[in-house]
Amino acid sequence: MASGRVHGEQAKVIAAAVGDLDGQHAHLSSKAEVHLVGEAGHRDAHDLKTLGRRILETLDPDKADEHEARLLEAEEARARKRTALTMWDDGEELAHGRFTLPSAQASMLRKALTAIVAPKHVRAEHGAGSYDHERPTAERLGQAFGEYVERYPTDQLPAMGGVNATVVVTMTLESLNGGLAAAHLDTGLALAPDQARRMACEAGIIPAVLDGAGHVLDLGRKRRFHTPAQRLAITLEQQHCQHPTCTTPAAYCHTHHGVPWSQGGTTDTHDAVLLCPFHHHQTHATGDTHPMRT
Repeated sequence: MASGRVHGEQAKVIAAAVGDLDGQHAHLSSKAEVHLVGEAGHRDAHDLKTLGRRILETLDPDKADEHEARLLEAEEARARKRTALTMWDDGEELAHGRFTLPSAQASMLRKALTAIVAPKHVRAEHGAGSYDHERPTAERLGQAFGEYVERYPTDQLPAMGGVNATVVVTMTLESLNGGLAAAHLDTGLALAPDQARRMACEAGIIPAVLDGAGHVLDLGRKRRFHTPAQRLAITLEQQHCQHPTCTTPAAYCHTHHGVPWSQGGTTDTHDAVLLCPFHHHQTHATGDTHPMRT
């Protein structure tokens, strides 16, 4: 490897591949090194790593799969140990963070965020002509990550203290019905009432009666919103966003209650209105609870 044909990163990959040969195949180390060095002239370090993992396909084909599986298991175990995430608030309504993920989970996250930042989804979220090709990719992905977190189904998360991991939003009945008082998360963070009402449309409401000091006097039962079967029926009937000027397909729409739960609304299909995210935001911002087609 000192002949000049192998660069630094390639040399590291070759050394690692040779070192990964267990005792059963230690006698093949020299052959493995010669083979990989010979391939280095027309392969980069990434390709050499893949080839090194499968080196026994050339030297001992019957053991190649077993050897690769052992290497992958070891790599995944090392990746899990190095996984980390840190987050901190800056006091100005922003949280910052850093993370290290195994490549498999990172691939899943990348695919999910890519779907959210796709032009088709952005136009459904914010209306026609809203996709800005000049907007930085980091900004797109950051906003996509926020949407991903907000819309992740909490019933898929492990229980905390006997209930699903749920973000608690506290607001007055007056604010839920259209008032201007701010809502608050259980972390103490204040939310604009429009945002809290929008979040309530796709969550459940647990009525709670508080005394003047904020102590819980009575707690109601969570009321779940439209079931998958109901959503399918609504989709078949309405097919797209029900705002008069919009034709966003149902797959990209939220299910909005014409009459909110807090005002006696029900979860039947007759009171449901499909709205694209853009018009759903607009509906709560303007207070128009019946943005139906005529």
